[in-house]
Amino acid sequence: MPVIEFQLNGAAMAVDADPDQSLLDVLRGRLGITGAHFGCGAGECGACHVMVDGRAMASCDMPMWSVADKDVVTTEGLGTVEQPHPLQRAFISEQAMQCGYCVSGILISAAALLKRNPSPTEAEVRAALDRNLCRCGSHNRMVRAVLRAASEMATS
Repeated sequence: MPVIEFQLNGAAMAVDADPDQSLLDVLRGRLGITGAHFGCGAGECGACHVMVDGRAMASCDMPMWSVADKDVVTTEGLGTVEQPHPLQRAFISEQAMQCGYCVSGILISAAALLKRNPSPTEAEVRAALDRNLCRCGSHNRMVRAVLRAASEMATS
């Protein structure tokens, strides 16, 4: 098997993996990075979203060969327990999660949005989160949390 090199949460990574194996499988099964979850397996629900070169992407149907020499960020790379990302703080403050299954993918989608648009409108936040399914019905709180984080990031 070839070695596939990429950046993972800011660190150089070299993984001996089948080039057609999904990034999600390698993250969870080989590297112990479990923030991204398996949802639909077809790239439609957002539970497995990671950022690849600044864009939210479904890792469940992304082959390893496609991340070679790219920058991959998972929820584990957003912040730490000691110093959470503003999005993570805002989601806690707004109580923007229930079961939590979808939240890592939503955080990644929101982080990608704020990376390219630090001052989104509510409509832009809703559009950015549209590809993420949440069966708990927390979307309104999530939108408020993203707007809160954007405001916090603008003042810091």
